[in-house]
Amino acid sequence: MGKFYRKSGKETQKAKEEKKIRISVPQKNLAKFKEVLLYILSKVGSKPNIGETVLYKFLYFIDFNFYEKYEEQLIGATYKKNPYGPTPIEFKKIVERMERKDLIKIKDKYFQYPRTKYLPLREPDLSKFKANEIKLIDEVLEKLSDMNASQISEYSHKDVPWLVHEDGEIISYESVFYRDQEYSVRNYEDKL
Repeated sequence: MGKFYRKSGKETQKAKEEKKIRISVPQKNLAKFKEVLLYILSKVGSKPNIGETVLYKFLYFIDFNFYEKYEEQLIGATYKKNPYGPTPIEFKKIVERMERKDLIKIKDKYFQYPRTKYLPLREPDLSKFKANEIKLIDEVLEKLSDMNASQISEYSHKDVPWLVHEDGEIISYESVFYRDQEYSVRNYEDKL
């Protein structure tokens, strides 16, 4: 048995039913959220395509990839399904607390589109990270940091956790175990 592949309609429905059975309450770690955000910004924040929407998707893929791979939460944010892709509910409040002390918020345009950009005012505290956390964050950034908001939103719309939830619904971390081969980051063959 290899990685999970895209499920049929019945299997997708089964995934929805399964997520109702296995309850996973996110273990929010706001200090880790801040340091992950600062780490992302220190690595790729100066790229012209990196605005708020792209940051939302980075955080989502970091959180959900880490959960799939290690069965524990890295940030533990709560993500909501919206038409533009997964959105971390806590993002706005955390960023408001971080403004002027940890980062600067800039509103400008990227081509003809309005963009909210953030720049770090300090380096991330790397002592807050384990080696496997930094490695996974770097892998996500390597794969996705050249995408603009439209591209990364479209990419997130093909990930099973986003697909199996209704608009406005909280995305269950458990749904990562139903990902298809393109999105899966775990080697399931080791679990046989």
